[in-house]
Amino acid sequence: MAKHSEAVAGVFAGAEKDIDKYMALRGLRVRDPDTYYRLLTKYTEEILPYVYTPTVGEACQKYSNLNVQTTGLYISLNDRGRVLEKLRQWPHQDVTTIVATDGERILGLGDLGAGGMGISEGKILLYTAAAGVAPTDCLPICLDVGTNNEQLLSDPAYIGLRQRRPTGEAYFSFIEEFVAALKQWQPHVLLQFEDFGNHTAFLLLQKYRNQVCCFNDDIQGTAAITLSGILASLRLKRESLADQRILFHGAGEAGVGCGELIALALASWHGLSLVEARKRVLFMDSKGLVCKARLGKLQDHKITFAHDIAFAPDLLSVVRTHRPTVLIGVSTQAGAFSREVIEAMAAHCDRPVIFPLSNPTSKSECSYEEAFAGTR
Repeated sequence: MAKHSEAVAGVFAGAEKDIDKYMALRGLRVRDPDTYYRLLTKYTEEILPYVYTPTVGEACQKYSNLNVQTTGLYISLNDRGRVLEKLRQWPHQDVTTIVATDGERILGLGDLGAGGMGISEGKILLYTAAAGVAPTDCLPICLDVGTNNEQLLSDPAYIGLRQRRPTGEAYFSFIEEFVAALKQWQPHVLLQFEDFGNHTAFLLLQKYRNQVCCFNDDIQGTAAITLSGILASLRLKRESLADQRILFHGAGEAGVGCGELIALALASWHGLSLVEARKRVLFMDSKGLVCKARLGKLQDHKITFAHDIAFAPDLLSVVRTHRPTVLIGVSTQAGAFSREVIEAMAAHCDRPVIFPLSNPTSKSECSYEEAFAGTR
């Protein structure tokens, strides 16, 4: 059990489970916001695990049943034609920072619909805790377009729209109204796209990245942190990024975003063409190694990493055949980095870099203890 400072322990008194601590902090925020934010900024390391990862995943799953006072703004399909009006009704009009989700791919938990508000509420707190942005300048938003999660649709307590998600024009025209309303309401606001589905995330980023100040955290934010971690590891190893063979287990938006940034770094810092740089980065999805032999059956975002190399059907085979020096997990497959896989990494590399990044912790490819034990 984590040991807490006296101030934080007082808030957590009687709270045994992580979700209870999450609720205790939400209660404090309602009763005494000044004390809440003072604790958040002073004891950030202690509090973040209970307002964001890993606890926030459980909170999102149970959101409709937690009886919480939402701190963000829901904008639903029923608000079409008056999205700007809803934004103008928000109590604090000097908003500079927005985290918005449509709840389709929350962490590694899938479609949580309106429960995705919990991820926007949690992520927006990082701007205050880590960057000092005033809470009143921050706005968490959940775009409620329905859910394809049958369990939620049949839950009497579910607070979101009870309909399946729209596709095509019905979906994208709603997002277009939302972004257009933001531009009219606060032209210089920062918009963070959070936990959108793979099939929409890349399209939305491509469309709006040059129209508004925006980024996709799963594609670009994860990439920046992952590249930073690799570079820090290589300083310890006294090696160059250009000497690495990098394998991603998982080829969704987070993984491909990381791969693109790594390739860009290789091209910018080591004189490689972008095509050659991408060849240093391999991807494995649920059907095996992403490679040229699978062209025609790959999603668009994977095609640039479909290299002309030998196919391998499983992770252990890929590791043994292609001998990566860096292994990164973004698959949400708990235990995917087995002892055998980890030992195979160590067999051809004295100090392999292993990052099990999948969220929440229950979806992690291995524990850090397992990674250390298998590479000694």
